[in-house]
Amino acid sequence: MPDLRLYDYTASANCYKVRLLLAQLGRSYERIPVDIFDGDTLTDEYRRINPFRSTPVLGIADDRYLLESNAILVYLADSTPFLPSAAVERSEVVRWLIYEQTDVMPATGGLRFRLQTGRLSPDHPDAARRKNAGHEVLGFLDDHLADRDVLVGTGYSIADIAVYGYVHVADEAGYELDRWPAIQSWLRHVAEQPGYIHDLQPYPPNARAGAGRSIYD
Repeated sequence: MPDLRLYDYTASANCYKVRLLLAQLGRSYERIPVDIFDGDTLTDEYRRINPFRSTPVLGIADDRYLLESNAILVYLADSTPFLPSAAVERSEVVRWLIYEQTDVMPATGGLRFRLQTGRLSPDHPDAARRKNAGHEVLGFLDDHLADRDVLVGTGYSIADIAVYGYVHVADEAGYELDRWPAIQSWLRHVAEQPGYIHDLQPYPPNARAGAGRSIYD
């Protein structure tokens, strides 16, 4: 693989997922901090890198960039134990990557972001709606993990990394994770994997509504 450059925001779970996989692969890379609430993604230069103005972005060549965290995970995991080669298990991994973005992330990560940055109060109707959706997600995950250590097959994969990125901080969104014993066991299993890191940061003051310059205001 060519040299890698990760355009990264430390409080983003999507970025954390990529950092976690890179650490567990033992891959060296250049980390380029991007303050998404200080206008860093609003420049013409960043638009050329990523017209959606989001993070993470992985630079894989001088003028070649990969967008979307789970697409980056698939690229990095290709031909490694983190992505099964068998068609059925590989498809199951993709299913979990989709589910993470459509269901897990909005209910846990989306609520974490809105609560930490003051965009929602815990008693706001939208917070309650997301919390209810999160309980359904966590209940489904707990049932799935009741008799297994990993999400797909018998091997730890990017499906686990993607979902873990958001579930392990669900308590920051007000969820009581000790209600789901199978999830607790799975969280411990992920944290015991070689190369594991936990460097996800809380959102800083400039992430609060109206405090910075970003695509979120």
